[in-house]
Amino acid sequence: MKDLVTQIKRDRRIGGEFRGVVATMAGLLAVLWGLEAIDALVLGGGLDRFGVAPRQLSGLLGIFAAPFLHGDWGHIASNTVGIVVLGGLTMLVGRREFVWVSLVGMVVGGLGTWIFGRPAIHIGASGVVFAYFGYLLLRGWYDRRVGSIVLATVVVWFHGSMLFGMVPGFTPPAISWEGHLFGFIGGVLAARMLHKRVRPGAGSAK
Repeated sequence: MKDLVTQIKRDRRIGGEFRGVVATMAGLLAVLWGLEAIDALVLGGGLDRFGVAPRQLSGLLGIFAAPFLHGDWGHIASNTVGIVVLGGLTMLVGRREFVWVSLVGMVVGGLGTWIFGRPAIHIGASGVVFAYFGYLLLRGWYDRRVGSIVLATVVVWFHGSMLFGMVPGFTPPAISWEGHLFGFIGGVLAARMLHKRVRPGAGSAK
């Protein structure tokens, strides 16, 4: 009887966590799509000027604004897939991890683009998506747990081609490979911040 009660509590907790993930993801996507609808249908794309403008003082605002802005419906649809899949996997690791990776990816990706990016207006959530990608890959390296390593392997298997999105020459000129690269670096840094690497042969103390 005790085992049954424990199992029911565990199932409820898992179900609650899953509903929390769905609710958070739905809210985030509602904000992104709502802004794009307003920008496209009412403002004629006027919000896009608030993206990251490299080495311009006014462009610093884009570090925080750019992930919420998209060039067209195809752009936001593409990033939605990445947010749902890679962002969802990150959130299943933990909501705290999701928030940290999102923020670090946003800041590092935006600041790196502002310093090193080509003269253009860089917009889109793809930098944050690449932060999720980098985090999921390097999390296994730092915490050395079987589940993390398996997850990283699955992510590489299905999304390994994203690595080419960080290399100039492999992406169309209109796509910000800089945002992808520095967003990925942000995800790697977040993995390092959140998970201490376990040294081979080292014991654990409590």
